[in-house]
Amino acid sequence: MEKLKLPSADRVKTRVPQLISDFFKIVVMLAFVFPFYWMIITAFKTYPESMQVPPTMWPTEFSLEGFYATFNSGLSIPRYMLNTVIVTASVICLQLVVMVPAAYAFAKRKFPLSGLAFGVVLVAFMIPQQLTYIPVYLMMADWRLISSLWPQILPLGADAFGIFMLRQSFKQIPDEIIESAKLDNANELQVMVQIMLPMCKSAMITIAMFSFIGTWNSYFWPLVMTNNDLYRPLTLAIERLRDAEVGIHWNTLMAGNCLLVVPILVVFIFASRKIIEGFTYRGVK
Repeated sequence: MEKLKLPSADRVKTRVPQLISDFFKIVVMLAFVFPFYWMIITAFKTYPESMQVPPTMWPTEFSLEGFYATFNSGLSIPRYMLNTVIVTASVICLQLVVMVPAAYAFAKRKFPLSGLAFGVVLVAFMIPQQLTYIPVYLMMADWRLISSLWPQILPLGADAFGIFMLRQSFKQIPDEIIESAKLDNANELQVMVQIMLPMCKSAMITIAMFSFIGTWNSYFWPLVMTNNDLYRPLTLAIERLRDAEVGIHWNTLMAGNCLLVVPILVVFIFASRKIIEGFTYRGVK
């Protein structure tokens, strides 16, 4: 009979740190995933089960009671959702229209005071958004735009972080490619749209993803910039669900949070690979 081969000391020393590392990775993953799991299963519980102590880790009976209560709470949830979609889509489109020419100019064009202008962009990136609440509100009030969706869209039309990140991606593209396109009579717009953007697709998706998450989850900005429920987003409606109920109905609150969070999770799952590529320099083939 062959003798059992015991693992050598070197192999043990190599595997133990790896096992410890894997264990902590699993713990961290569970710490991030569990709140979303708890939100989803609570949304499908009945009210008595959602208030049960100790709580159940899986619904004994799947119910849509929380979702029915959310849409029948007296709040116009479809209207809030529509406002969120309109504002988010408008902000992303406006930012792309502003960021692409700005990033292209900073990366590939020479013009007077370009360094100073880019420094102003970086300073804008460092200024906390809270400092701009009152000035922007007063400006929007002077323009008589408060009773509309525009105060949630126009001030977010230029994203300093997006300009910075897209500029770095544009700078990785060799100037020879642009010069070759211009020799073929391509103008600046064609260079940006047909050459620069396809080669920086991952960066564009990453910027759009960050903009989507930030705008979709925005709470304090629309809270300050709106004075009418007709123009408020879904984040403010979810907060009011707690005020509309007698006590805290956890299944209702979690159902509302699912309406807010699930679209972000779905978009992130499909765009996660592009986000990783956006932060990785892969060179130009």
